[in-house]
Amino acid sequence: MTRRRVPRWRDLAPLLHPKPVVLDGTRRRLGNAATIGDLRILARRRTPRAVFDYTDGGAREETSMARNRTAFERVEFRPNVLRDVSDVDTSATILGRSSALPLALAPTGFTRMMHHEGEIAVAAAAAAAGVPYALSTMGTTSAPALAEAVPDVRRWFQLYLWRDRDRSLELIRAAERAGYEALVLTVDTPVAGSRLRDVRNGMTIPPALTAKTFLDGALRPRWWFNLLTTEPLQFASFGSWEGTVAELANHMFDPSATVQDVAWLRETWPGKLIVKGVQQAADALAVVEAGADAVVLSNHGGRQLDRAPVPLEELPSVVATVGDRTEIYLDGGVRSGADAVAARCLGATAVLVGRAYLYGLMAGGQAGVRRVLELLAAEVRETMQLLGAASVKELTPDRIRLR
Repeated sequence: MTRRRVPRWRDLAPLLHPKPVVLDGTRRRLGNAATIGDLRILARRRTPRAVFDYTDGGAREETSMARNRTAFERVEFRPNVLRDVSDVDTSATILGRSSALPLALAPTGFTRMMHHEGEIAVAAAAAAAGVPYALSTMGTTSAPALAEAVPDVRRWFQLYLWRDRDRSLELIRAAERAGYEALVLTVDTPVAGSRLRDVRNGMTIPPALTAKTFLDGALRPRWWFNLLTTEPLQFASFGSWEGTVAELANHMFDPSATVQDVAWLRETWPGKLIVKGVQQAADALAVVEAGADAVVLSNHGGRQLDRAPVPLEELPSVVATVGDRTEIYLDGGVRSGADAVAARCLGATAVLVGRAYLYGLMAGGQAGVRRVLELLAAEVRETMQLLGAASVKELTPDRIRLR
């Protein structure tokens, strides 16, 4: 028969571990976020619907976006046990230099729309984490301004080829003078994809203050306060624009660009050249032969052609075709460090992360991006240890299969 007694304080005391009181609400919420998905929920609560949907949505029926995630969900790891993983090296060589993780932060447009700290906050977080950051042509901070504000980050400059080639050349030269390591040419945007969430939300750049957005903003006053009390939201590379994102892209971007333009950039740009938006092996081979130092296998996060090829599924054929001649990066659907490990196992040099860090930015500015990178680093390390891999070089195809 069980004998019961009144508990004594000395018995209870060792069990009591109250959490430290964190008065800063943003810091508390970020600290409680255990996954990128948690940060996405925070971002949705703190950001107007049109802005959140611009980040979160994809093209048409969003089939490509969903398939990007489904591909990673098909991953089955094949661990080796009884390996010494007490000291795991998560670093990878990207463009001949060490990165603390096998990833870089992808270029994203209109970043100060997501949070008033914008690209400078993202670059500062990347510098602290020891990973590269790519600034978009459609960004809200100029290449020289970012270089001055965050001189210690590995800087890449993303370029859309404009109809006005002279203006494109001006941007390239500005990035060169500002010490950017690489030029990232995006090639999957001859015209804008149809993003129906933006159409339904009446999304414009900058966001228009309509009755609908006013009511939405009443629920998120901090976002509007930050927008209205900081520098006007505008593009850094060209003048103001009033209209939809699709109208802007169709007005600016050059649908006549060909692989000869890659060769022209190779002659024009003295640094590393990355071509982003490749979706099949034949095109990867063409841009490598035109002078690309790296290719990004990407369907633009499912935001351009819906039902486009899924990068993770195309990766093995691209690796087989050009893997011995170039570095291969992958983006689209990366939501965890385990995803980065999976892509590396299948032959990618690294992954590019876009939406994931924007969720962190919307949730808490620079601190939110740093939280994203903390989570990704911890997940890469944990996945490698459970796989029995002590270094990124040990992440080989035999450690993975797609179910």
